Amino acid sequence: MKRITIDPITRLEGHGRIDIFLDDAGNVANAYFVVPELRGFEKFCEGRSVEEMPRITQRICGVCPSAHHMASVKAADAVYHVDPPPAAKKIRELHYCAFCCADHATHIYVLGGPDFIVGPEADPAERNILGIIRRVGLELGTRVIAHLQESHEVVAILGGRYIHPVNALPGGVSKGPTKEERDHIEALCRRMVEFGELSLKLFDQIVLGNRQYVDMILSDAYALPTYSMGLVDANNRVNFYDGLVRVVDPEGREYAKYAPAEYLDHVAETVSPWSYVKLPYLKKVGWKGYVTGADSGIYRATPLSRLNAADGMATPLAQAAYEKMFDTLGGKPVHATLAMHWARVIELVYAAERALELARDPEIMDPNIRTIPTAIPTEGVGIVEAPRGTLTHHYITDERGILQKVNLIVGTTNNHAAIAMSVKKAAQSVIEGGKAVTQGMLNKVEMAFRAYDPCFACATHTLPGQMPLTVNVYDSRGNLVQSVDREDDNR
Repeated sequence: MKRITIDPITRLEGHGRIDIFLDDAGNVANAYFVVPELRGFEKFCEGRSVEEMPRITQRICGVCPSAHHMASVKAADAVYHVDPPPAAKKIRELHYCAFCCADHATHIYVLGGPDFIVGPEADPAERNILGIIRRVGLELGTRVIAHLQESHEVVAILGGRYIHPVNALPGGVSKGPTKEERDHIEALCRRMVEFGELSLKLFDQIVLGNRQYVDMILSDAYALPTYSMGLVDANNRVNFYDGLVRVVDPEGREYAKYAPAEYLDHVAETVSPWSYVKLPYLKKVGWKGYVTGADSGIYRATPLSRLNAADGMATPLAQAAYEKMFDTLGGKPVHATLAMHWARVIELVYAAERALELARDPEIMDPNIRTIPTAIPTEGVGIVEAPRGTLTHHYITDERGILQKVNLIVGTTNNHAAIAMSVKKAAQSVIEGGKAVTQGMLNKVEMAFRAYDPCFACATHTLPGQMPLTVNVYDSRGNLVQSVDREDDNR
């Protein structure tokens, strides 16, 4: 049996590889999505004070620190049984929407975009942001960079700094915007909305205007019918910061809807021997292995999943784009993995519109921005929608607020099983027996995981107990001398 290894996989946060095994006829017998890195935040946070967690957990990732900052502080709110004032909630959400604008733009134009703007089979040296600029022009490239600067500036004003913000505290925030800062934020948010509209226009021209790309999006190679998960507001509209978690089945019917504190009634986790990322699944359906459909507990939590799980968007431009996407792709729900890119552009527009709404809300200028915690700390769960999926922080403390147990289910962890299945299906579709395996073919396999905008730096946390571990020993010529598993007697 022949093995093809894509190592490292590219344009993602973290490290991973894909092992593809071919049978004697040259067809794909199996494919494994392997995440070899380990970062044990769940364990080494034990013994810390819970109010430190909004600062500690965002160090999990430099790409999405605001997501961990917000999920963590919401969990700390719950631990202390405190409800932040309305102004504090709106300041947090405004900060978070600006962060989502930057994060989604990074994937659209830097990580995922090159596959469509430059081309899936183009020279790898061209499939990057510089290749995009060469294709679309320096003016647009400059505008992308300006958008990232503008949205990060909003984060810095409200969060205290561009990366690893410090403003959110249990019970509220440490500082509200001044009048001058609010006016500046509003101007930046108007620019963010304009950039979102520009991104929709470009997607329409470059991707939807190319029949080959539309056929690829709709092809069976990238189809995966699963349950869909996302946070929704009281009207079942998408919301990134607050609400209930809604799950719909592969036919789009509501399967579950729960508050953050109820997540363990609905989600369980298992592990695989070849990856440090856990495998969440719907508890009441059960883990049935790597299979799709309503009888499988595998679900997805992605931009597309959020749109599938919601009844619409809460802002007008995003709602119009939402309706167009589902009309074009044949109605809800959509299970086309590559359509996540379209959903991500729609969410960029929503985040910008929502940020502008909040910037114009007079309540964010209310000086009452924190409720000081007074209750004895116990246990709490905080959930936000990270750009790449539903993010859950669960803390249990003693009566002094010292953490006894921490559980994190991050966006990419939710999607781990689906990513593995997507990679295998794409490999089986593009690699055929008797044909030479080209770099372009392998990139189309990578496109299956890249659509999820995965962050394995965030996702690598293990269940309690021993970690799976294999040590390979090679000689000076690169030959494998010995392979030792943790479970072996001679370890």
